[in-house]
Amino acid sequence: MARFKQLVPKRFRNEGTVIPVIRLQGAIMPGGNQFRPNLNLAGVAPLLDKAFGDKKAPAVAISINSPGGSPVQSRLIFRRIRDLAAEKEKKVLMFVEDVAASGGYMIAIAGDEIYADPSSIVGSIGVVSASFGFPEMLNKIGVERRVYTAGKNKATLDPFQPEKPADVEHLKSLQLEVHKVFIDMVKDRRGDKLADDDDLFTGLFWSGMRGKELGLVDELGDMRSVLKAKFGEKTELRLISASRGLFGRRATGASVESWAGALGANATDGLIGSLEEKSLWNRYGL
Repeated sequence: MARFKQLVPKRFRNEGTVIPVIRLQGAIMPGGNQFRPNLNLAGVAPLLDKAFGDKKAPAVAISINSPGGSPVQSRLIFRRIRDLAAEKEKKVLMFVEDVAASGGYMIAIAGDEIYADPSSIVGSIGVVSASFGFPEMLNKIGVERRVYTAGKNKATLDPFQPEKPADVEHLKSLQLEVHKVFIDMVKDRRGDKLADDDDLFTGLFWSGMRGKELGLVDELGDMRSVLKAKFGEKTELRLISASRGLFGRRATGASVESWAGALGANATDGLIGSLEEKSLWNRYGL
């Protein structure tokens, strides 16, 4: 009987529960290319559809490892996960790897249960904008910059002009609005699990161990151990990955000619994006 069982295709064998697994890794930014595969809804949506489309799976497991990035893309991914969970009636188990901070934590709260390693980093519930100012540089090198606008505020926060208090105040008001959206999402998803701590929404971040005490995560643990404890020792983890094209690359819909023609531009964009992503990871000592 056991010998005959091996002849049956694996997907038809009744050997135990199969849990679809999705890995969300990297900075959260729109766009991206072969050199810089950013984490955003466009890239994540096909994986989510495939994972939640498994009718037999009682849950979907998602590992998150992100220092954050775009609040819009973070919320879009969060919303898509919750919509699919409700539509397909599946539990979402979220597992934090090295870091789920800022937008990464916004995605993490899409989980019905959040697990983290004791040494992982969670939190950073805040909003940040960063840039550089060069108001004196052009004068020193003898360059005159000319800016023409229709609308007195079109050159707001121009890095080559002196900083204006009114511009900074406007930016801060926008940040406060986005911060409130983030806070409301966390309170809605974590509810009474959250500790009464004044620093919870200040942008601070903590270890997974401290995150559990603060109610930011439910338990400490790794994916394989948790899933086997929940669904049995025969539980199988099935990694959901993007489909690949004829030459082994991830399918993007672009022709070979257009891909080759954009190679130089993509490499440059990838370098700039990599520096930006590195700065996000460095914020958490990674």
